[in-house]
Amino acid sequence: MKAASAIGIAGACFALLLAAMMEGTSPTAFLDIPALLIILGGTGGATLASVGMESMKRIPALYKMAFNAQPLDMRGRLELLVELADQARREGLLALDHRLHEIEDTFTRNALQLVIDGTDPEMVHAILEAEIEGMASRHEEAAKPFEKAGGFAPTMGILGTVMGLVHVLQNLSSPATLGPAISSAFLATLMGVGSANVIFLPVANRLKGISAEEVSLRMMTLEGILSIQSGDNPRLVAEKLRSYLPPVERDEVRTSRAKARTAPDLQPEAV
Repeated sequence: MKAASAIGIAGACFALLLAAMMEGTSPTAFLDIPALLIILGGTGGATLASVGMESMKRIPALYKMAFNAQPLDMRGRLELLVELADQARREGLLALDHRLHEIEDTFTRNALQLVIDGTDPEMVHAILEAEIEGMASRHEEAAKPFEKAGGFAPTMGILGTVMGLVHVLQNLSSPATLGPAISSAFLATLMGVGSANVIFLPVANRLKGISAEEVSLRMMTLEGILSIQSGDNPRLVAEKLRSYLPPVERDEVRTSRAKARTAPDLQPEAV
């Protein structure tokens, strides 16, 4: 599900708020501007100092990616590679040249172009592997702001609580204000720990998961392209690439290909 991250974060926030309300706490009790300023300002500033401005500018787009990531079609890529392997085996690698414009994925298209151009297999492997490693490295850097924020937010919450308690100790002569002041002080810790474990770290983990899925898709593409270049049997190509699919989809692919091999050819009706 594309919106799983957004649903998960919203569900966690709702559960926490509902539990507090069941104990008699009003939602408005959690609205504390100074505590919020400490968490957002302190965490944001520390994160900016850690990762730089360019990484911070990408945060809105990364949130959008985490909450609305498009699912990767591993099975569709496998079927495309097997189809290309079959055509290359029957007609030769140069016959794939007219298929390039049909391939939307840039990585797959560039990889196939290398093969059509007659690039040495070892060089093809090195080029594609370097591109995959570069992509994984960029994705790792993209997740760092959220990881850093997840580490700084609880600490900022503790700092906010200490600052609040300092204010409380300075006003011990006013007993009537101690309860609200202490409550406000601990809200900073609540916001810091809550934002780290409900927002920042889950988003970082989601981005890492998206990256791992894309790396797996590209590794499967790399294996398929090399198999096409070496002229492997399409059936063996399918078996090799099936290992990248989830177990359920592996069985579905095997079943569908078995049916395709055993299905009788349709004959035109006699006139």
